[in-house]
Amino acid sequence: MTILLVSATQFEILPTLQWLEEQNRPSVQVLVSGVGVVATTWALTRALERQRPDLVINAGIAGAYDRNLALGDVVNVVSEQFGDLGVEEADGSFTDVFDLGLAEPSSPPFINGRLENPQAAMSKFLPTVHGMTVSKVHGSAASIEAARKKYPSAQVESMEGAAVFFACLMAGVPFLEIRAISNYVEPRNREAWNIPPAIGQLNEVVVDLMGAM
Repeated sequence: MTILLVSATQFEILPTLQWLEEQNRPSVQVLVSGVGVVATTWALTRALERQRPDLVINAGIAGAYDRNLALGDVVNVVSEQFGDLGVEEADGSFTDVFDLGLAEPSSPPFINGRLENPQAAMSKFLPTVHGMTVSKVHGSAASIEAARKKYPSAQVESMEGAAVFFACLMAGVPFLEIRAISNYVEPRNREAWNIPPAIGQLNEVVVDLMGAM
C-alpha cells in the first residue's frame, strides 16, 4: 500500500519521520504542505496529480470545542466544514456561503454543506469527531460563541482539515484525518496549550497505523 502522509508542519510529525527513516519505508511519501487551507490545497492537489497514493493520512494537532476530549487525545475526524467561508454580520453572527446562496450545499463533494469521509471506518480504534476548519483560529469569547452557535456539531478545530477532505474527495483518493488535541478552543491562552504530549501521542498512533499496513 502506498501512503501519502500530509502535515502542515514538519515538527508535528517529526517522530514519524524519524521512524520512517529507520524503517526504510519507500511506500510512504511525506508532504509538508504549509499552514492553512490555501497552502494545503495547492500542495496536496499538486502531489495527487503527480502520484496517486492508495491512502492519504493527514496528521496534526487541533483545538477542541468538546470538553469531553482530553488534551493529548488522538481522534479520527470523520467530517469537516469550512468555518469562516462567508460573511460576518453586524451583530457578530456568521453567515456562510451556502446560506448566502453563493454555493450549493449538496454540490459535490459537499453533503448538506459538510465534507464527509467515506473511509472513516478504516480507523475504528480511534474516537470519531466532527471538525471545523478555519483560516483564523478562534480566540475571543464572542467569536467562539458565534462559531459554536453556527456549527454546534463541530468538536475540533484545525486550519487544514477541510482542505484535505476537499482535495481527496474531488480526486477520489481514500484518506484519513488524524488529530491530537493540543488545546481547548477558548479565549486565547497560549499558556494552556500542551503541544509536546499531543505530538507524542499523535505520532504513536500514526506509526502504529502505518506499521499495521
